[in-house]
Amino acid sequence: MSIFDRFSRLLKSNINDVIDKAEDPEKMLKQIVEELNDDLLKVKTQVASAIATEKQLYQKQVQFQEEAEKWQARAELAVDKGDDDLAREALQRRKTAQTTADGFKTQWEESKKSVGMLKENLGRLESKISEAQTKKELLIARSRRADAEKRIQQTLSKTGSSNALAAFDRLEGKVNEKEAQAAAYGELAGDSLENRFEKLASGPPVDDELALLKAKRENKLLGDGSK
Repeated sequence: MSIFDRFSRLLKSNINDVIDKAEDPEKMLKQIVEELNDDLLKVKTQVASAIATEKQLYQKQVQFQEEAEKWQARAELAVDKGDDDLAREALQRRKTAQTTADGFKTQWEESKKSVGMLKENLGRLESKISEAQTKKELLIARSRRADAEKRIQQTLSKTGSSNALAAFDRLEGKVNEKEAQAAAYGELAGDSLENRFEKLASGPPVDDELALLKAKRENKLLGDGSK
């Protein structure tokens, strides 16, 4: 199983754990992002190790290629000197070194291709985890808002609150009733028998003044006529 297959399984496992333990989404979201970052660090370490291996293979390939070229030069020198046995031995050493160099070259090329894929996949993983971090913040905000709304609704739906509001309405009705009774008593008091007699005894002040004025005017007219 590759590094990223293991990481993918771990990611899915963590997501399933969050869903199963969603009693506290905020806590679980923070935990899963923290775990993902920890695991991403481990993956980076493994990728770095793969890169180091690729570099070592390249160095080995270069080393044995240089070795093969060295023995090739020695074989040519032995031929020039007329020493066929020495030339034969040098060619045998060159062949061994070249075979080894070719083997390391094949491994290096495969490792280089693998490292390139690992780097590309690692970049995508980092992007996904960054996206998960952003989603975590959004989900936490939504979770907190939902909790606040839930608490408000629970408070409003409590029996005590309903009774208190109903009692408030009943008390308001009683106050209204008392105000109506007070107004009615006020009207009755203003029209009592004693008040009616007082009105008769005092008489309307304006009518008395009018009658007095008329009498004065009549006397004046009679006096003027007798002259």
